[in-house]
Amino acid sequence: MIVRKTALPDVLILEPTRHGDSRGFFSESWNSRRMSEAGIEINFVQDNHSLSEATGTLRGLHFQSPPNAQAKLIRCGRGSLLDVAVDIRTGSPTFGQWIAEVLSFENGRQLLVPEGFLHGFLTREPMTEIVYKCSAFYDAASDGAVRWDSCGIDWGTNTPPLLSGKDATAPPLSKFDSPFEWRAA
Repeated sequence: MIVRKTALPDVLILEPTRHGDSRGFFSESWNSRRMSEAGIEINFVQDNHSLSEATGTLRGLHFQSPPNAQAKLIRCGRGSLLDVAVDIRTGSPTFGQWIAEVLSFENGRQLLVPEGFLHGFLTREPMTEIVYKCSAFYDAASDGAVRWDSCGIDWGTNTPPLLSGKDATAPPLSKFDSPFEWRAA
């Protein structure tokens, strides 16, 4: 597994090795021992699987507040998506900054989004499946969102996205009171 850093500290791109032959391929998408050797110590407790039928479906920007904050490991099971993480840790030198990575079935990349970051994605193909691990169980009372178009993200499209009611009415980042604090390492 290749682990690459991004412009945002703690947000990582994981590239599992694919072992292929005439039948297809095998890939190890998570191995806690190998991740521990790479300095990644996360106990994932929940796996989620999402299907977006239409190209241009945008989900996010979501977070779960402490004490139920979630780190996420996101990959694309089918199709293609633009995956985004935004730093919302108050006091962070990168507060409000974002990174975006294309995750697809073809490239097999995964994005590791730690606690203290918003997460969202925009589908680039129909019938796109997103599979992701979470480090905390879903908790409705801790669930939150920030408006998708309030962080300066280049989503790579001029077409209005398909949004849920929750995402369409989420507050902008400028009016968001973050429950996360940055701590220097």
